[in-house]
Amino acid sequence: MLLLEVISGERLAKPERGKMRVHKISNVNKALDFIASKGVKLVSIGAEEIVDGNVKMTLGMIWTIILRFAIQDISVEETSAKEGLLLWCQRKTAPYKNVNIQNFHISWKDGLGFCALIHRHRPELIDYGKLRKDDPLTNLNTAFDVAEKYLDIPKMLDAEDIVGTARPDEKAIMTYVSSFYHAFSGAQKAETAANRICKVLAVNQENEQLMEDYEKLASDLLEWIRRTIPWLENRAPENTMHAMQQKLEDFRDYRRLHKPPKVQEKCQLEINFNTLQTKLRLSNRPAFMPSEGRMVSDINNAWGCLEQAEKGYEEWLLNEIRRLERLDHLAEKFRQKASIHEAWTDGKEAMLRQKDYETATLSEIKALLKKHEAFESDLAAHQDRVEQIAAIAQELNELDYYDSPSVNARCQKICDQWDNLGALTQKRREALERTEKLLETIDQLYLEYAKRAAPFNNWMEGAMEDLQDTFIVHTIEEIQGLTTAHEQFKATLPDADKERLAILGIHNEVSKIVQTYHVNMAGTNPYTTITPQEINGKWDHVRQLVPRRDQALTEEHARQQHNERLRKQFGAQANVIGPWIQTKMEEIGRISIEMHGTLEDQLNHLRQYEKSIVNYKPKIDQLEGDHQLIQEALIFDNKHTNYTMEHIRVGWEQLLTTIARTINEVENQILTRDAKGISQEQMNEFRASFNHFDRDHSGTLGPEEFKACLISLGYDIGNDPQGEAEFARIMSIVDPNRLGVVTFQAFIDFMSRETADTDTADQVMASFKILAGDKNYITVDELRRELPPDQAEYCIARMAPYTGPDAVPGALDYMSFSTALYGESDL
Repeated sequence: MLLLEVISGERLAKPERGKMRVHKISNVNKALDFIASKGVKLVSIGAEEIVDGNVKMTLGMIWTIILRFAIQDISVEETSAKEGLLLWCQRKTAPYKNVNIQNFHISWKDGLGFCALIHRHRPELIDYGKLRKDDPLTNLNTAFDVAEKYLDIPKMLDAEDIVGTARPDEKAIMTYVSSFYHAFSGAQKAETAANRICKVLAVNQENEQLMEDYEKLASDLLEWIRRTIPWLENRAPENTMHAMQQKLEDFRDYRRLHKPPKVQEKCQLEINFNTLQTKLRLSNRPAFMPSEGRMVSDINNAWGCLEQAEKGYEEWLLNEIRRLERLDHLAEKFRQKASIHEAWTDGKEAMLRQKDYETATLSEIKALLKKHEAFESDLAAHQDRVEQIAAIAQELNELDYYDSPSVNARCQKICDQWDNLGALTQKRREALERTEKLLETIDQLYLEYAKRAAPFNNWMEGAMEDLQDTFIVHTIEEIQGLTTAHEQFKATLPDADKERLAILGIHNEVSKIVQTYHVNMAGTNPYTTITPQEINGKWDHVRQLVPRRDQALTEEHARQQHNERLRKQFGAQANVIGPWIQTKMEEIGRISIEMHGTLEDQLNHLRQYEKSIVNYKPKIDQLEGDHQLIQEALIFDNKHTNYTMEHIRVGWEQLLTTIARTINEVENQILTRDAKGISQEQMNEFRASFNHFDRDHSGTLGPEEFKACLISLGYDIGNDPQGEAEFARIMSIVDPNRLGVVTFQAFIDFMSRETADTDTADQVMASFKILAGDKNYITVDELRRELPPDQAEYCIARMAPYTGPDAVPGALDYMSFSTALYGESDL
């Protein structure tokens, strides 16, 4: 009856002797009704069984009451009461050796589990280090006595029964252990507070590591750019084509081998930066501001300087190669012309100094005079060559040719010799003119032969030079032009043959006159050194060179046809791949702003899209192979396409970078949605509002567009000073770098921050206050007792000393530390 009064909380009537059984049953029914009103299900238990002393039914009812009021309310991480109580015991005894709680029977036989629970919450009550696993009676009695004396937990168990039983009663152990749980329930609040702090500190440590990784990667990339730009800005010219071509090859290695990995690092750096900012916003931390000079914009600026220097360096290399090519061409031209001139002038001074006219006959004097006239004509014809030599030497000096001193010396020698030849020529003419009166006749036929043989000889030499001249063409049209010119040349051969026969006829007539009139002709034709044998020999050579030229032009025509096929093959592929890349870029842009399904659907779509793009890589490689064939064939232009391989490479790199960034943006949106508890409908509404005001489809909103978007979502932002101040506050959140635009990610972060509940500095301070026992400070021992070792040391290293009036030695200020975690003060 007493037990029933305790359970129901009501005073029961004392039954009279005659009505004893009826009243007992009535009292028991009242207790059972109260138990049922508390949600306890009593199956097959009636008041009559209890009144009649049914021990099994009575004990079953008592265990049900204990389970309901002492154990059922226990909950740890959403588990059942029994599992929650077991999990609580495992966590509390985890640091203690020789304690392994797996159940509520044999795990407690050695008594160390009970002692560990007491020591964990009240270490001053038990010296755990002196306990021995092989002395369970002492351990159990110690725990039971201490619990009864200091924790007001009655002694429900007997140590000898537990030790002497192979498997102690599980319900009895569970009932007794639940008393410890309720006794230490206050400490559970401290554990919850510690868990909250651990979570906050873990997020902060992870963010700091990400910041350090960003700083290192940014520093390494900027250092590489800093080392590379001076190399690209070095404009020290080289003296030889080989040295400049080596520089060009080094630049190509840089462009193919060294720069592409840095492009990937730059892209990864931007992705890491965006991910870090998203995590900071999700954890309600201030935005990450990199060290001075290491902002993403600073890296982009440095990268722009690198590409500008790269462009200027390539242009300079090509200009230098053209200059050196021009110099080599001019130098070779100078040497050729100088050698021809020196060969022509060889012996001319000695010839002009001869005195042969003094003992010559009249006819010989006449011949000498005509010969001298022919020499003067030849000398005048060579005047242009001397002027060309001087002009080439001057141009070499102006272009800073490295071997200019030797060129100048040779040019000066030629000019001095030319002046001397002019003076000697004038002197000899004067001498011959003095004897001109003695001349009465001259062999006109020799003169006519010389006049006609010389140009014909020059024509044959020119024809041989043209027929043997190497040609460089790049198109079918050019080789067709050369072929047409060659056919026109062959058409002139019959007329040339007639001229040759006419010249030989003059020589034959001279021979006939000499033989007929016995003319005293000492030596050969005085007006020319060109003999009929030489004319015939050169003519035969010309006829031999014509078919060789035909063969060379035919082979070159075939090569140009092959090159044209390569151009068409490359152009056909490039005209497909180039628009394909552009189309994919536009489709990615549409995907990033359109709403089709959930964010996960969009992410899967983008990843499949990325896979399809990566699968397109073999076509790029095939185009690279065709481009290599074009380069090996020395093809420099292609009229069949406006796309170059560099355009395709840059477009491909931009396509890969864009799809990676778009996937990262969607992943960040998923992080934001999950962390802030935003529904898919809210996310779609935010996206629809954003797209509606993003009229230029740029993926960003200007200030006025963003303001209109907020008003459409229900924000009251007026045009008065108060409304402008509120809008300025919002802009400082969504556009911390003051770029003048709001991205969709910043928009989502702001809207999620407005609609979701997150950890705050006040919540963290309240948690620390629980650990500190409501004090305004916390000690090192308290931190190390309640927090894991690494996070306890993290707090100790960063907390400032507490300086309040109630401070004690070693007190730490957890309030300033909590505000610093959320950017409201400095650590």
